[in-house]
Amino acid sequence: MAQRVIDIGVSATALVVTAPVMAGVAAAVAANLGRPVLFRQRRPGLHGHPFTLVKFRTMRDVDERRGLVTDADRLTGLGRALRSTSLDELPTLWNVLRGDMSLVGPRPLLMQYLDLYSPDQARRHLVRPGVTGLAQVSGRNLLDWEERLALDVWYVDHRSLALNAKICLRTVLTLFRREGISAPGEATMSLFTGSPRVVAEADGDA
Repeated sequence: MAQRVIDIGVSATALVVTAPVMAGVAAAVAANLGRPVLFRQRRPGLHGHPFTLVKFRTMRDVDERRGLVTDADRLTGLGRALRSTSLDELPTLWNVLRGDMSLVGPRPLLMQYLDLYSPDQARRHLVRPGVTGLAQVSGRNLLDWEERLALDVWYVDHRSLALNAKICLRTVLTLFRREGISAPGEATMSLFTGSPRVVAEADGDA
């Protein structure tokens, strides 16, 4: 309950304070990428229930005729700048205010991953997903999937207001350092294809 009160207070205040910045980003995205300026996608929230995540667009639409297929092809210079500063994440404060997300928690990933988690990894959905989280301040996209998901589960088991405050402070430092924005060899991050152990067990049952 205390965390939800904090989420509401901080997100509401931040939405007001950053409104001029978001207006500027929206204008830049409209000029660079066209409309809509917002990216919307269904993501799993608390207990895996889907919600619509809202962010600023950073990529062009897929267009095979123009060679815009991969993330690397579609990501623009403006998009890279927005991602490196996390300005593309500002609209997710609306998700926090609505209760879809929390300020701190495991990042909301893709709906298609739900069936790929091990039972232990799936426990990351026992809490609301966060704008920032332990994995994001511990290496971000430089971590492999096993490390990221293990940190998410560790957070679920050890979460507290004190830990959340520490993660928020480390988030500020991470933003200034601009580390771990993309995975090695990737424009953003690689797709999760399942834990090696889970995949091996599934193959054994086939």
